[in-house]
Amino acid sequence: MNVYLAIDFGGGSGRVMAATIQNKQMKFEEIHRFQNRQVKLGNHLYWDFLSLFEEMKQGIRMAIIKGYKVKSIGIDTWGVDFGLIDAQGNLLGNPVCYRDQRTDGLPEELFANDAAAHYAEAGIQMMSINSLFQLYSLKKSNDAALQVADKLLFMPDLFSYFLTGEANVEYSIASTSELLDAKTKDWNWSLIDKLGFSRHLFGTILMPGTTRGKIKKEICEELGIDYDVEVIAVGSHDTASAVYAVPYATEDHSQTAFLSSGTWSLLGIELDQPILTEEARIAGFTNEGAVGGKIRFLQNITGLWILQRLMAEWKKEDMNIDYQYLMTEADKVGDFSVIDVDNNIFQNPLNMQQAIVDYCKEHQLQIPQTQGEFVRCVLQSLAARYKKAVINLNSLLPKPVEKLHIIGGGSRNWLLNRLTEEALGIPVEAGPVEATTIGNILVQAIASNDINNKNEVETII
Repeated sequence: MNVYLAIDFGGGSGRVMAATIQNKQMKFEEIHRFQNRQVKLGNHLYWDFLSLFEEMKQGIRMAIIKGYKVKSIGIDTWGVDFGLIDAQGNLLGNPVCYRDQRTDGLPEELFANDAAAHYAEAGIQMMSINSLFQLYSLKKSNDAALQVADKLLFMPDLFSYFLTGEANVEYSIASTSELLDAKTKDWNWSLIDKLGFSRHLFGTILMPGTTRGKIKKEICEELGIDYDVEVIAVGSHDTASAVYAVPYATEDHSQTAFLSSGTWSLLGIELDQPILTEEARIAGFTNEGAVGGKIRFLQNITGLWILQRLMAEWKKEDMNIDYQYLMTEADKVGDFSVIDVDNNIFQNPLNMQQAIVDYCKEHQLQIPQTQGEFVRCVLQSLAARYKKAVINLNSLLPKPVEKLHIIGGGSRNWLLNRLTEEALGIPVEAGPVEATTIGNILVQAIASNDINNKNEVETII
């Protein structure tokens, strides 16, 4: 059977999914799931790229063993992080995680006096995690790897490079870097020159639906493949793939906002052109690339990260972390304290439960005592934050949002969905849960001419 493989790397785990599209029906299955972890080594927090690459190959190998013939592969990951390769194609160290503290204070140092002018070009909110500041931190510290680097490749580009030997950069993932010109959808060369970055680091930008290259012969032999397999540039930022899977009722979907709900919450709307006004910057919106050359005009909001950390801490204490149990307990609580989920105190505290307690004390809010109260506090705070985002979004659009579509793993959280609908006062629709995989597969199928557009797929199993 001929299948597409969608390889999805998230912050906590990765997956290899196989899919077919026939008779307007998509069927997919999970072939391989594996852990992704951050590793503290010395002064920095790294991703274990070598392990992840091997797990990806193992997933492809398992698909072959199952008897599948791979038509193409699409890779998506989280944003902003990157690796460096030298002129011989060697990886110059494991990529550093965006939660590393090496970039603290750099946005203010670089753009304290011209934030508005910078936003009018890049269209991206200044966040210390962004690739621009990660790269600048290397330059500022005279990092040896940067001095010998030939190419900068974002995470999906890096995986693709070591599969194919072709160094290229996909548009949607590059757009998260803060190094693109939002209007031209190409590198912001004047900014790159101003910051003293070498131009040769920044390779050719490909649009989703373009072929990245073919899997190298030696890897095909290692995996038991005796035919050519192309790697397709999908919406390589996982949210770009997820947003592409939103099932809009009509072609004109300008009044339907999306919420990609996971570790991060990304709430926004698809546009044909970026909004680069000072009002958009102050409101906290960013212009990221989407499939079809469109713009994902959205806000980055701390998502279920806080709840995930709470559950990890409770697990260590042998407390009940059954999801249904926690949601039921939280539903019993009723209205509770609302915290600012985007406050820096919640970014990466030593203890998330204590961080919530400290925040509530400082702001004279009711302090949660039980698991149900902690969960209710987090979910109600997220719903309030989503309401704020939609109000801000409406102020920048010619007509207000009339519906919110929640996609991704967080769409299974029935209590958060209900609280969000109550807070917004507009219909909220949930699903698909596997939006990232679906969007990834759809782009591959269109690139292979199996379908003409995503609306041809009517059933997903």
